[in-house]
Amino acid sequence: MTPEKPIRAAVVGVGAFGRNHARVYRELAQQDGPDRINVELAGIVDADAARAAAVAEEYGSASFASLKELVQSGVQAASVAVPTVEHLKVARELMEAGVDVLVEKPLASSLAEADELIRIAQRTGRVAQAGHLERFNPAVRATLPLVTQPLFFEVHRLSVFTPRALDVDVVLDLMIHDLDIVLSLVKSPVKEVRAVGLPILSGKVDIANVRVEFDSGCVANFTASRVSTEKVRKLRFFQPRQYVSVDYSRQDVLVFSVAGDPGAAEAAEPPAHPSSPNIAVTRPTVTAEEPLHAELRAFLDAVRRRSKPVVPLEDGRRALAVALDILAQIREHGRRINLEGIVRQ
Repeated sequence: MTPEKPIRAAVVGVGAFGRNHARVYRELAQQDGPDRINVELAGIVDADAARAAAVAEEYGSASFASLKELVQSGVQAASVAVPTVEHLKVARELMEAGVDVLVEKPLASSLAEADELIRIAQRTGRVAQAGHLERFNPAVRATLPLVTQPLFFEVHRLSVFTPRALDVDVVLDLMIHDLDIVLSLVKSPVKEVRAVGLPILSGKVDIANVRVEFDSGCVANFTASRVSTEKVRKLRFFQPRQYVSVDYSRQDVLVFSVAGDPGAAEAAEPPAHPSSPNIAVTRPTVTAEEPLHAELRAFLDAVRRRSKPVVPLEDGRRALAVALDILAQIREHGRRINLEGIVRQ
């Protein structure tokens, strides 16, 4: 049997997060064993030529001055990690040159741009994946079999302030992760969005609180902040006879089930409280893995098999649509309370 050739992968944009893509492609290339992905980190492109050269040297790759040069080198797949406003331009050039793409979140700056990306992928027959990392968090994957009829979500994503990603609001920077997860779990159209948000340390919205109601009757509350004193990444949801708590950072899942529920039969821990012996606490098995490793492995597998990616561009568009609706609601709330005047005081 002729051994398969390595997929020649590249990273376009090696800022704070794109650099991680380069690292993981390199690590995947060096892995052995049955789950090995045959890949080669073949190229780096960045608007900052010195940064591109430094990252390429660090991870044993080559840097290129332009997308044209990168494409001519024979790359087959690329992570697009440039600023959001450049996603369409870069992904278009790559796909039209026959390169499969993973486009970081948020997918685009507007729904029109997202729709154009989808059309280009369909026209060119390219594998195109939206970069929603938390879909590949082992805790989220362990939660999927538990979902029956979610009725209420409480989600918190808090970060300490850093100067990265200030070109977008916190909704598009952080909250969009959780919007994508909840949308994938609820599987129901959004009925109503109510939101409030404030700029604190930047010119964009830095903290936001959102309530989303779905046609199914499910309600989800989201809080996202990049001006917190601590890092929190938690999602909790309630469904009939069950409460599930997911910690993204710890890659941990706790399930509280009322006795008699099938999920309570294999309780691995004592009851939640001595006075509540009818509540069983279980901790589903979670196989630890860096989510970016899982995401890029899935992308490369789709490239190899020419199959639909785990997170297609349509899912990225869906999360973007809700995020943009939230930002519109935040702007409307700001107008009602004269937020601009308050901030200037």
